[in-house]
Amino acid sequence: MKAQQTIDRPVELSGRGLFTGQSVTVRFKPAAPNSGITFVRTDQGRPVRIPAAVGNVTKRSRRTSLRNGAVAIETVEHCLSACAGLGIDNLEAELNNCELPAMDGSCREYVERLSEAGFKPQGAQRKFCRINQPVRVADEEAELVAFPGSEDRLRIIYELDYTQYQAIGHQMLRIDLDPEVFRTEIAPSRTFLLREEAEQFRAAGLGGHLTYQDLLVFDRDGPIDNPLRFDDECVRHKILDLIGDLALLGRSVCGTIYARKSGHALNHELVRKLMEQAQTEELARRSSEPVLDIRRIQRALPHRYPFLLIDRIIEMEGTRRAVGIKNVTINEEFFQGHYPGQPIMPGVLIIEAMAQLAGILLSQELEHKGKIAVLLSMDRARFRRPVVPGDQLILEATTLRVKSRTGHVRCSARVGDALVAEATIKFMLVDADPV
Repeated sequence: MKAQQTIDRPVELSGRGLFTGQSVTVRFKPAAPNSGITFVRTDQGRPVRIPAAVGNVTKRSRRTSLRNGAVAIETVEHCLSACAGLGIDNLEAELNNCELPAMDGSCREYVERLSEAGFKPQGAQRKFCRINQPVRVADEEAELVAFPGSEDRLRIIYELDYTQYQAIGHQMLRIDLDPEVFRTEIAPSRTFLLREEAEQFRAAGLGGHLTYQDLLVFDRDGPIDNPLRFDDECVRHKILDLIGDLALLGRSVCGTIYARKSGHALNHELVRKLMEQAQTEELARRSSEPVLDIRRIQRALPHRYPFLLIDRIIEMEGTRRAVGIKNVTINEEFFQGHYPGQPIMPGVLIIEAMAQLAGILLSQELEHKGKIAVLLSMDRARFRRPVVPGDQLILEATTLRVKSRTGHVRCSARVGDALVAEATIKFMLVDADPV
């Protein structure tokens, strides 16, 4: 198994955004194991953190952008591609504006700067997404197909078809991804546009600062005032973008991906499908080997029928995070009155299930201090969809902070990949009654 890695020291990169043209400096910093790639907008009144996860993707044309509430970060794909290509698992990228620097339209300068920082192995195993069964997404003539292949490497086959535009034509390339192949064969390839597309962008007020020397703009005869770095530079850049979008999985993909005429939107759809498949397989594996079974849960919680709402704990990361399961059946007592003919699990009981999991998480530390956690308040409680008989609630609790008298835990409940409910729960820590 390969170890996760981060960079050894902070480094900075400055430039202007491709679409906005605004000046920006991004500072790359080492990050803890299992934290992934996280972008931080430091130009806000309070820094806003946006993890590089497909669930944070916001809809944009011709680029990948992430959002947390009202705050967005534009054009992250080249930075993410550099991280994935170099094998960087954990990193913080602080930026003082809304869009990452475009540099020369490739990710070569990202690769060079991150390489200057050096790489530091970490004490955690790298997370993988091994493609075990075919997955296909398509949009008219564009398609992406992921299917089983190597157990420890990603192969990408990309078919670019611009036959109606003779200067680009039909290009096809196959690569087996590793850091050296990425560094020399993919990272230098640049963003490209057709001349009419470039004119449309300028008319929309985008990219007005760019010249023909800043990125590849093709007319019928070839690139305008800008020589190619590779004869097939266009298909190489499409692979660069795909690698960056795949990084939104938060794990290294192993297998084979065939792409034909795909862009960012279709890439994101494939990532969502792969994420769903990986989560299903991981849940099945963890569920078969619970960290805490029902007997150990009953020793940790005073709740009993009909108010014990956790069946097993499948993951426990010390006092930081816990994942549990509640299997919802038609035999639940509350379905007799909520509601006859249309059984729906009461939202207050979903909150209670999350609170019970949070109580178990906090008890990992409190049992050594003679304290117990008593529900005090809730904040930002949201219900996204109903829970019905046959659903399996996947509950997650993450400790935000624990003080001498209070504890804050962020909780969520999902059915499959769909978010059902979420809340931040505050507990009061009180002395346990002596036995």
